[in-house]
Amino acid sequence: MAEEKNEEEVAPKKSSSKLVLIIIIVLLVLILIGGGVAAYFLLMNDNEEPQANNQPQNQTQSKMQKKKNIARNSDLMQIGPIYPLDQFIVNLLSDNGSRFLKIKMDLEMSSQELTTELDKKKPLIRDIVIRTLTSKTFQEVSTGKGKEKLKDELVDRINSVLADGSIKNIFFTEFVVQ
Repeated sequence: MAEEKNEEEVAPKKSSSKLVLIIIIVLLVLILIGGGVAAYFLLMNDNEEPQANNQPQNQTQSKMQKKKNIARNSDLMQIGPIYPLDQFIVNLLSDNGSRFLKIKMDLEMSSQELTTELDKKKPLIRDIVIRTLTSKTFQEVSTGKGKEKLKDELVDRINSVLADGSIKNIFFTEFVVQ
């Protein structure tokens, strides 16, 4: 009888320790999944503006940005007239000035009539491109999102000085960072 009581006491201890071990494993798996989901959302929203209390204003800005991106990217099946620019070699913004960017780009025009205005304003456009590129760091231009933001910024700045039409898109035909 004494042996039966000892076996009965040992059996509940083993089953309760197994239950605690299973609970701990389940909790660790849930924590890992939660951390992975949190990291995913943090990395995906890395370049977006932080949400503020001005949600209507942020929503309006994000809708305008989406429309701009759609307008710039939606007509890839029907590319308009292209205006090629010469190659640019610039220093990127850095502490020691050791980063260079070699880039060649083509501008997609809204109409062929814009060519004469672009010819006249070519030095101004090159200046805009050079000032924009030299204000960027390696981190800003090395990612895909960074290149898209750079395209948007260049389109906006160039269009601000044009009167006869607009630039619809920019195509990077060479892009080398050293």
